[in-house]
Amino acid sequence: MSQIDIHEVLRYLPHRYPFLLVDRVIESSETSLTAIKNVTVNEPFFVGHFPKRPVMPGVLIVEALAQASLIHAFQVLGMEPNPNTLYYFVGIDRARFKRPVEPGDQLLLKTALKRRMKGIWMFACEALVGEEVCATADIMCASREIP
Repeated sequence: MSQIDIHEVLRYLPHRYPFLLVDRVIESSETSLTAIKNVTVNEPFFVGHFPKRPVMPGVLIVEALAQASLIHAFQVLGMEPNPNTLYYFVGIDRARFKRPVEPGDQLLLKTALKRRMKGIWMFACEALVGEEVCATADIMCASREIP
């Protein structure tokens, strides 16, 4: 597996602006994936979080990790999303936040496949700025057919 640009990211994820939180995949394998989210001052959430000292909300860091995990699952399967299927973020365990993410940071989103069974995928994830860990979490994703 290889790097993928924003055009291919858009093929894997149903999310669009302002909720698309993966800009590029820089490395992927069967067991791990590293993606990038470039954090810019003109992100809509910075207007209110917080006006005097903008900080990316932790829930959006976790959502970015979930989006990277979904791309990882599709790459492991060697397929693209089915338009009749929705892919859900179904669980999070052991979420920890260790450093604020601010405008100008480049967030590295790392996922490692822990296990998969019966359509549920579990990933160990971490978000970093440079070498510094910002957040960690175990994330679960699942697919469901649209009725």
